[in-house]
Amino acid sequence: MKRRESLTLNDGVRPREVWAWAMFDFANSGYTTVVITAVFNVYFVAIVTQGEVWGTFAWTLALSVSYALIVFTAPLIGAYADVHAAKKKLLIITTFGCIAATAALGLVGPGELALGIGLLIISNFFFGTGENLIAAFLPEIARGKALGKVSGWGWGLGYIGGLLTLALCLAYVTYAQGLGHTSEQFVPVTMLITATVFLLAALPTFLLLRERAKPQPLPSGGYTGVFARTWHTVQHAREYKDLMRFLVCILFYQAGVQSVIALAAIYATEAMGFKTNDTIMLILVVNVTASLGALVFGHVQDRIGHKATIALTLLGWLLTIAVAWMAQTRGVFWIAANMAGLSLGASQSAGRALVGYLSPAKRRAEFFGLWGLAVKLSSIFGPLTYGAVTWISGGDHRRALLTVGVFFVIGLLILTGINVQRGHESALRDDASSEQA
Repeated sequence: MKRRESLTLNDGVRPREVWAWAMFDFANSGYTTVVITAVFNVYFVAIVTQGEVWGTFAWTLALSVSYALIVFTAPLIGAYADVHAAKKKLLIITTFGCIAATAALGLVGPGELALGIGLLIISNFFFGTGENLIAAFLPEIARGKALGKVSGWGWGLGYIGGLLTLALCLAYVTYAQGLGHTSEQFVPVTMLITATVFLLAALPTFLLLRERAKPQPLPSGGYTGVFARTWHTVQHAREYKDLMRFLVCILFYQAGVQSVIALAAIYATEAMGFKTNDTIMLILVVNVTASLGALVFGHVQDRIGHKATIALTLLGWLLTIAVAWMAQTRGVFWIAANMAGLSLGASQSAGRALVGYLSPAKRRAEFFGLWGLAVKLSSIFGPLTYGAVTWISGGDHRRALLTVGVFFVIGLLILTGINVQRGHESALRDDASSEQA
């Protein structure tokens, strides 16, 4: 057993600490699943915007604002975390920010558009920033050849966390509907359930996960040196050519992924006629397949390589889009949704692992900040494009779905030009030069 751990974990890392790291994925996945994917998004479009044709566009626009804030702050927060060894401290702050704003979403009622948009922006900003910070711990706990596997453990456990939170919400919704309650009455309670699970499940991370990074000498210029450090990374992007190319690849294929995450339930409701219970049950099952995708492909990635695994998942996404677009019955759409689950878990886990493999040790939080920047940029123009197409086309969700497939094609084309080994060697050279300095 110890031999196996030595091949997977870095020196001094105990299995319980890996579990504590993965538990954050378990904790925060309820927010994505309930707020962004399954419940509050549908509530926002149908109740908060009162069914207006621009409701989907308003939802995607609100998300885009929160992602834009993350885009501007992620590299700077990452650089600050590296210099001050403050990943864990910042993670705690962002977690409590997201939890508080999620609970406050329960105050949003019919027509309260400004309040709903404001709290959505705040909660999603804190969620996305925390997502970047927890990812930066991955290369500290797992060896390079096991990054895919350990990342898969996190994503797999994360989908189980989303499944649990959504199941609790479904149980309450079913109970409330039995009493004759409307969505205006039971959706606010699901926000409190989501916030509570997030808080409780994140405690092992805060108690057991260690901050292994050491404070670094403050760059010249004091705190303005953090900006200089980030600008230096951007200016010297050619030194990390393959990492930067992969971040551009992520920018496009994640535009498709984020569109699916943000709009799947809306598509099921508007295009396929699903009701609230139907949608929640669909997302519950998809979380199971997504968990399997993350766990299985995490091991596959360590066997066949990062690039081949990501290419395989992107092909899976293209097939998924084709099946969903052709679906005329609920049965076919269920097949497409579970194909999406497998592809979702695999692509999310594989992408995070490859960023860790291509990142220099002393710039991990900073480069995961750039990863977050790419993902959040994609989260702006992906769903926003979908929302704009539905608005312009008078609510044609099938036509909007075709735009999602284009993003995966572009990502696949960019992926072909990435040399993973060359990129890893560039990261090692950066670490060596830092030690000599």
